[in-house]
Amino acid sequence: MSTAPRLTALDALHRRLGATMTDFAGWDMPLRYASERDEHNAVRTKAGLFDLSHMGEITLIGPEAVKALDYALVGNISTVGVGRARYTHICREDGGILDDLIVYRLGESEYMVVANASNAQVVLDALTERAAGFDTVVRDDRDAYALIAVQGPESPGILASLTDADLDGLKYYAGLPGTVAGVPAMIARTGYTGEDGFELFVAPEHAVRLWEALTKAGEGAGLVPAGLSCRDTLRLEAGMPLYGHELTTSLTPFDAGLGRVVKFEKEGDFVGRAALEAAAERSASKAPRKLVGLIAEGRRVPRAGFPVVADGQVIGEVTSGAPSPTLGKPIAMAYVDAAHAAPGTSGVGVDIRGTHEPYEVVALPFYKRQK
Repeated sequence: MSTAPRLTALDALHRRLGATMTDFAGWDMPLRYASERDEHNAVRTKAGLFDLSHMGEITLIGPEAVKALDYALVGNISTVGVGRARYTHICREDGGILDDLIVYRLGESEYMVVANASNAQVVLDALTERAAGFDTVVRDDRDAYALIAVQGPESPGILASLTDADLDGLKYYAGLPGTVAGVPAMIARTGYTGEDGFELFVAPEHAVRLWEALTKAGEGAGLVPAGLSCRDTLRLEAGMPLYGHELTTSLTPFDAGLGRVVKFEKEGDFVGRAALEAAAERSASKAPRKLVGLIAEGRRVPRAGFPVVADGQVIGEVTSGAPSPTLGKPIAMAYVDAAHAAPGTSGVGVDIRGTHEPYEVVALPFYKRQK
């Protein structure tokens, strides 16, 4: 039995803009509006407007909300101040990554967890189960929010023209309540593009009004609507992991080179602690495969699952690959054996349908914006 995909509050607007729609994690989402390369370049140089309403918002509220989160997640949530956000992971008992998340502290005892669309139900179920022993309520807020992101170097100016919120004082990974174009919003300085930008959490009934106001405010600044396709090339250039590609239940945060998100020093037990302590020791003594960047010498594009080879042997696997509009060459992220992971390692290739195409091993990210 196939169920109809879910529609965001901006669905009719995307279709009016001529978007190519695609099914993504059970949602009908805009893949691109015109040229994904143009959309990508607009975000890098000017600004792009994204509908991210498929992301899953889960609220924890109550005196022990923070204790529940410290038990449920690998991060130290008790050190997050009101109005700040933290990137973290939720892991299984065996240390495998269930999802990567952003946790926003909205108030003294109120937190919002934002999960990936494909994992929102899994995360909701896990948080509900793990919070059972604590004085907190776990609330499914997936239908309570539309999420609109404006990303790129022109985004602060565009947003500033529509709000009196103190954007200059809003640091990266911080959020504050405000009004944008007359609409109540939680304004967060977060994103998934490698550029400065903002994510605006609003009630779904206000989404169209906000999108149209941002579009109008961005007319002179080169703002364009941007789809999931360019969001993927932007995050890939910025070396940001994507769940299901660089992060899976068969990898721990240490395998993914993200051991820093695991905070053993926090008080009390947390789900996966013993397995993650063992994973930390393993990765310290015997380096597992490492996540690296690969830049093509030719034109052929590597895709997820393609083998990485050296001296006729398979030494790894591509997790994400695409043409890079910024670099002008195909790029990939891949897990490769530690012996071949050093930047500049020669003789590494990707097996693209039987041909070993030469690639250069580089440190991630491929692209870092000039601050």
